[in-house]
Amino acid sequence: MFGMGRKGNSTRIDTVIGEHTVLEGDVHFSGGLHIDGTVKGDVIAEPGSGAVLTVSECGRIEGDVRVPQLVLNGSVRGEVHASERVELACRAQVTGNLYYRLIEMAAGAQVNGSLVHEGASEPEAGPAHEEPVLPAGLSRASNT
Repeated sequence: MFGMGRKGNSTRIDTVIGEHTVLEGDVHFSGGLHIDGTVKGDVIAEPGSGAVLTVSECGRIEGDVRVPQLVLNGSVRGEVHASERVELACRAQVTGNLYYRLIEMAAGAQVNGSLVHEGASEPEAGPAHEEPVLPAGLSRASNT
């Protein structure tokens, strides 16, 4: 059910933080980052990188997360900003607000905070002035 690769997206992992590793400080990355250990700090993808963060069921983040794509089966204590997509697997736990564009959530996943949908970054452009549509049989009267 879960997994970025099923829809043709890249699941290449460039960096792994191992299960018995505790990293203290912010992590900035691009590409694929997989966390099995603990990060005590913010995890931030480079803007425009199309990065994917995967946190396994034994992975933990104590800080904010800002990524395009997140696959979470571990825990995050902090705000999560997924600008494209977030997948919450059955053991996922978020303690903080979760901001997303597209979300997939399995039974058992927990969010202890607000779920905030963020639409497209720019509204669709339309005509500067639109005339109202009149019901059939009615016409606009002219004052000339």
